[in-house]
Amino acid sequence: MTRYLPLVVGIIVLALWEASVRWLDVPKFVLPPPSLIAEALIANLPQLLAALGETLKLTLLAFVASFLGGLALAILFVRSRLIERSLLPYAVVLQVTPIVAIAPLIVIWVGVDHVERAVFILAMVVAFFPVLSNASFGLRSVDPGLADLFRLYHATGRQRLLLLQLPSALPALLAGAKISAGLALIGSVVAEFVAGSGEATGLAWRIVESGNRLEIPRMFAALVLLSSAGLALNWLISVLERRLLRHWHGARSEA
Repeated sequence: MTRYLPLVVGIIVLALWEASVRWLDVPKFVLPPPSLIAEALIANLPQLLAALGETLKLTLLAFVASFLGGLALAILFVRSRLIERSLLPYAVVLQVTPIVAIAPLIVIWVGVDHVERAVFILAMVVAFFPVLSNASFGLRSVDPGLADLFRLYHATGRQRLLLLQLPSALPALLAGAKISAGLALIGSVVAEFVAGSGEATGLAWRIVESGNRLEIPRMFAALVLLSSAGLALNWLISVLERRLLRHWHGARSEA
């Protein structure tokens, strides 16, 4: 029964929204009712879905690149304290630097005719650090007894990594992936806002376009699709997390 609580809350909020907007006679260019947003979504669905596809394409590419890059760098950090102390401050600098501050520079470097490439780079930068941080933590969270056992049997560095460290780091890796996926989507949207132009084809540019034309219901329809995409990404990684960690949790509980 509790699984339907979010749906019930959503229906109540939408009903109150619809009633309040109509009762207070709020102009649709200020806050449109949900019914008008639904109409705009249906009327503009093909164009909005095409734009969402472009945004999701860059989001997924940035997520995969940030996950693989963050994991690879985390492995280097765990293997060498010297590399970690040399490079970690720069990774933190990338994390804390606002994307809107570096977006114009990235656009200049890649060229104004390659907006998609700039969006990919900016989204990857935003999504990189959670994977690096969680992977580094997970790779170091190895059971001391198992680590001693691997040393006792003279396991090679590759064997320790593949058979001990990576399996032990799986929960932290998946937690980092869940954060990174959401940030990749946010990074793509923000990068499209900042770096986009009339040549951009992503959903963020459609939101800007709708706002400039005061097509507020269409803007809200695009936001609905964007939020739905974020929820879908989170759900997919949660499903993957449950499947991969089902036996992991069982082994931990038996121990």
